Amino acid sequence: MPGISAATCLRPSRGGGRRGCGTFLVFLFFHWLFLEPKNSGLPGEAFFLRQGGWFFAVVAVLLAVLVWFALEKGPMLAFGAVVGSTAFFITHGFREHAAKAEHELMQNRLSDWSKILYLEVIDTTFSIDGVLGAFAFTMSVPLILLGNGLGAIVVRQLTVGNIDRIKRYIYLKNGAMYSVLFLGAFMILESFGAHLPVWLSPVATFGVVAAFFLKSKAALRREAGR
Repeated sequence: MPGISAATCLRPSRGGGRRGCGTFLVFLFFHWLFLEPKNSGLPGEAFFLRQGGWFFAVVAVLLAVLVWFALEKGPMLAFGAVVGSTAFFITHGFREHAAKAEHELMQNRLSDWSKILYLEVIDTTFSIDGVLGAFAFTMSVPLILLGNGLGAIVVRQLTVGNIDRIKRYIYLKNGAMYSVLFLGAFMILESFGAHLPVWLSPVATFGVVAAFFLKSKAALRREAGR
């Protein structure tokens, strides 16, 4: 199903693919907002975390609204939103299972090569979000593959060598998830026919991440001054 979602994204003229990808990313944001532990970077985040049981109600209502308005433009647009939500729940299930399996894997006495191969499969599961998000920037499959490959290498080098330093920037994930929300919203709007400037997606993405990075640095300075 993730493959179906990505393939649908390659048909922007119909808009269903972009709506599917956008739905996937917006659901991803709401999952983080309602269910994932976090350092509260904005007022209200702690409140939403306490209302975790509402996540499924919120995304169900959102899907119903998207499908309702999409039906006015065509069944393929409505189907795109459904495919996006389906892809989210399938990959979410795989992700939950992968995290549990990875923990169990480290407790078992398997060979190092077996662990490496299994972890590569887990990495592939986690990379689906990045592939779908990349469609907000470009429709070129080679560029998406190149970008996600280089990104995976850079992220691994940064996290392995600087994991303690990165953890100190406590609001970076907040910025990443808000950028996911913006990307998803832009894709949904474009699927409805809105004409957004090409530069809007990258500017919004990097701007949000930069703002939360500066917020993290400010928190570090306050902690150092105590």
